[in-house]
Amino acid sequence: MSLTSYSISLTARWLLGLSLLAGVSAQAADRPLLWQLQAPGGKVSYLFGTVHTDDARVNDFAPAVLTALGEVDVFMMETLPPKDQGVYLNPDQQFQELLTAKELEQVRALAEVHAIGNMAMKMKPWLLAVVFDLPRPQGPYTQDIQLYAKARDLGRDVKGLETSEEHFGLLDSLSQDEQLGMLRAVLKRSQRDKERDYEMLVKAYLKGDPARIADIDTRMTGNLLPPALWAKLRVKLLDDRNDLMAPRIDAEAREKSVFVAVGAAHLAGKRGLLAQLQQAGYKLKRLK
Repeated sequence: MSLTSYSISLTARWLLGLSLLAGVSAQAADRPLLWQLQAPGGKVSYLFGTVHTDDARVNDFAPAVLTALGEVDVFMMETLPPKDQGVYLNPDQQFQELLTAKELEQVRALAEVHAIGNMAMKMKPWLLAVVFDLPRPQGPYTQDIQLYAKARDLGRDVKGLETSEEHFGLLDSLSQDEQLGMLRAVLKRSQRDKERDYEMLVKAYLKGDPARIADIDTRMTGNLLPPALWAKLRVKLLDDRNDLMAPRIDAEAREKSVFVAVGAAHLAGKRGLLAQLQQAGYKLKRLK
């Protein structure tokens, strides 16, 4: 999963900014990343791959997605919005002692662009990295959050596939040097680079090819970070989380009808959710 796609899922619930890309027209994905899952016991559930952005081009949901959401008992997303905003902060952060004068100037400038101001000085370095890697501020209404709100309006039970501790602890576990390495790599990126990569990711999503999305995520972030750090992050952000989420989806979907919304990069691959659920005995059918 790219820094861009992961960051939006973490920050969109509390950052205020521009809600839509300027000048884009709404268009639903050509092929929505929506699968019907039939459990060994016969229960029917759905798995939907999302891209964690508020872009109008992806937030015009295909009718099949909304129909599926209306048919289930439970809505599951990666993690529920955290009640404690402290998960984003490190009050003891001393960026003045960790960054150069030039880097501090860049951090302050980007903090203004992303409407977080002085709060940036208390945020964890990895979180600043993922926020600053966005080409522009993101509003709160990402795909995941919109589906979460619709599910609550429908009176559905809502659950997280991960606890807040599990979700945020992944990158918290990186050393200070590793987190600062992520931040410094992003500070070297140009606005043009960020916009190019973001557009590439959104267009791949609209084409509805999960393998292509995973490949772009890997290439974008792999080119940004040192190979050893990216290899470590990739396992933490994708493989380890898939191994955690797949059995939790299985346990819920054997008992109730479930709509699962997860980042599209979690779908493909040998340890992806599609493969793991198929191995668990589910019959998968992609819906149009």
